[in-house]
Amino acid sequence: MSGTQVTPEVLWAQRSSKEDATKNYIYLTISVPDVPPKAMKLDLKPTSLNFTGTSETKKTTYHLAIDFFAEIDVDESKTHHTARDIEMVLRKKELKEEYWPRLLKDKAKVHYLKTDFDKWVDEDEQNAAADDDYMNNFGGGMGGDGDGGFGGIDFSKLGGGGAVPGADDLDAEAEGEGDDEEDDDEMPDLENEDKAEEVEGKGKGKA
Repeated sequence: MSGTQVTPEVLWAQRSSKEDATKNYIYLTISVPDVPPKAMKLDLKPTSLNFTGTSETKKTTYHLAIDFFAEIDVDESKTHHTARDIEMVLRKKELKEEYWPRLLKDKAKVHYLKTDFDKWVDEDEQNAAADDDYMNNFGGGMGGDGDGGFGGIDFSKLGGGGAVPGADDLDAEAEGEGDDEEDDDEMPDLENEDKAEEVEGKGKGKA
């Protein structure tokens, strides 16, 4: 058992919209390096989030329990697990133009929660901001296509220790697929060159 239990660093940012639900969400990043899917439990509810995960390499158990300022839509929220952290996009339940004044229900400041300035956009500038490439990390919604991928982790299954492919495994698979595609593309070129030489040889023979 890991002897140290700590509260992980949490970064957050947000977007808001009173008309488009897909632009009304919270960015949340929980820094939990070297915590494999089988060693973590994530329980997301409309008003709260609870996380516990263990890193054997760092001999550390991470625990986080927070209550949100307002409700989120669990079914439309997404997650992306990497070797370094857990990235989440939490859909706000209420469509509203105004930002949440804070992430947590309690007004008290906590040391582990920080603004994610890489993703933060001021409320009056969000419509002019470019679309976020960060969102491409996330596949379908919760339980979307059921393929796991980088995102699309079903929160109802995650607590049971359901296996989710790690970033390294998926990168390896992607590289393997890329090699196959390159080989397939090259083979027709070689065949065409052989046929061209054969036709050329026949032409010289007739002459």
